[in-house]
Amino acid sequence: MIIELPHVGESVTEGVIGKWLKSVGDRVERYDPLVEVVTDKVNMEMPSPVTGTLTAILVEEGATIPMGAPIAEMDAEGAEPTSATPPTQTETPAGVAAEPTTDRIGTLLKDVAPVGPTGSGGPISADKPAEDAQPRRARRRYSPAVLRLADERNVDLDQVQGTGLNGRVTLKDVRRFLETRAEAPVAIEPSPPPAPAVQSMPVSTEDERISLSPVRRMIAENMVRSASQIPQAWTLVEVDVSGLVARRRAVRDDFRLREGINITYLPFIMKAVAESLKENPLLNSSWDDDAIIYKRRINIGIAAAGRDGLVVPVVHDADTLSVAGLARKIADLTDRARRGALTLDDVQGGTFTLNNTGALGSVLSQPLVNFPQAAILTTEAIVRRPVVIGDGIAIRHMMNLCMSFDHRIMDGAEASAFINSVKARIEVIGPDTGLY
Repeated sequence: MIIELPHVGESVTEGVIGKWLKSVGDRVERYDPLVEVVTDKVNMEMPSPVTGTLTAILVEEGATIPMGAPIAEMDAEGAEPTSATPPTQTETPAGVAAEPTTDRIGTLLKDVAPVGPTGSGGPISADKPAEDAQPRRARRRYSPAVLRLADERNVDLDQVQGTGLNGRVTLKDVRRFLETRAEAPVAIEPSPPPAPAVQSMPVSTEDERISLSPVRRMIAENMVRSASQIPQAWTLVEVDVSGLVARRRAVRDDFRLREGINITYLPFIMKAVAESLKENPLLNSSWDDDAIIYKRRINIGIAAAGRDGLVVPVVHDADTLSVAGLARKIADLTDRARRGALTLDDVQGGTFTLNNTGALGSVLSQPLVNFPQAAILTTEAIVRRPVVIGDGIAIRHMMNLCMSFDHRIMDGAEASAFINSVKARIEVIGPDTGLY
C-alpha cells in the first residue's frame, strides 16, 4: 500500500522529509515512528498507519513535498501488495480503504511529541510535475526538486543513473548529467541557464561549506516571504518601566514560592499588549488581497530560540489571562520549545507576535513581521539612565518598544495609537498592579 504524507492543519500545505526512521525491509508496527517531517510550524514524527514491512522509500531526505503526496510503500499485513504506481480508487485492495492513512494519522501527529520546532509562517507554494511527463516517469519515483530541475532543463530522467537510496535519482545526479551533456561535442538543442536556486557559490579551500538543515531552510524561506511580500514600516517609542521593575522585584520571591516559576517582565508586557489589541483591533488582523481580516481571538506568539532554530509558540486567548496566568503559560511554552516538545497546536493560530530581544542585550531592533500577521513588537533591554522629569533630572529604568507593521493594513496613525497604548499601560504599573 502507498503511504502518504497526511494533512496536519489547514495552513500547512507542505512538509520536508527530515529523516527516515525506518529502512527498506524493516518491519514496522502500526503507530511506530516512521519518518521525521519538518513543516513551517513544527517538527514531528509521523507514525506508521499500518503494521507491515517497508518495501520502498519514495521521497529522499531533504525533499519538500505537498501534503497528501506518496512518500513510501508498505507491504501491510492483511492487505494485498501494491505496485509502485499509486492505485486508483477502483484499484484499492479490499480492507486497505478502511486504514486511517490520512485523517487518523493527521490527528495522531498532534499527540506525538515533535522532535524539534521550526519558525512559524505561511505555507510555501508546491511545485508539481507536468502532466505530460507522467507516462515516462511511471516506472520510477522522483522528488519534486528533481522533477522541477528536469522539467526546467528538458532532462529525460530515464537516462540519468541514480546514486541515491535504492538507486533513486538525486539532484546531484541530475546536475552531473547536465554537466556531462554540456561537455558533449554536439548539443541537440540549447538549454536555458540553470535557475539561481540550484547554483552554488564558489568555496575556497579556506572556507567551510555547511549544508542547510530542513529547519534552517524553512526559516530562511519564511523570512524571505515576509521581507518580499509585506511592505513593512517601523516605529519606536521609549517607555519608563521604573514602576514595572519595582513591582516585579516586590513580588518575585513570593511568586516563586507560590507558583514554582520565575516571574519575568514579559507577562506584564503581554498583558498590556493584549489589552491594547482589544482597543486597536486593526493590529490584530491580516491582509487578504482585496480585504483585511480582523481576528476575533487574540493569540500572541512569543518568538523563542528552540533547539533547532527560531520558533514562535502561541499564547491563545491571551486577553483572557491574568499576569500570573500569562507567566505560567509563557514558562511552559518556552521550556517545551527549548526541549523540542511543542505540538502543532502550540504554534498555530497566532495573530500577533511579541519578541523579547532585550534578553539578548539588544536596545534597538527592526524585526520582520511574522507572515501573514499585521505587526510584530519587540521589547528591548532595560537600562538605567538620566531622564528629564518636570524641571529636574532623575535616574530611571528605560526600555524601547520597537514595532514593524504591514503598511498595506495600517498607516502611521494607527500604528502609533497602538504602540502608545502599550506604553501607557506599562508606565502605570505600580505597587497596586494585580497578578491574579
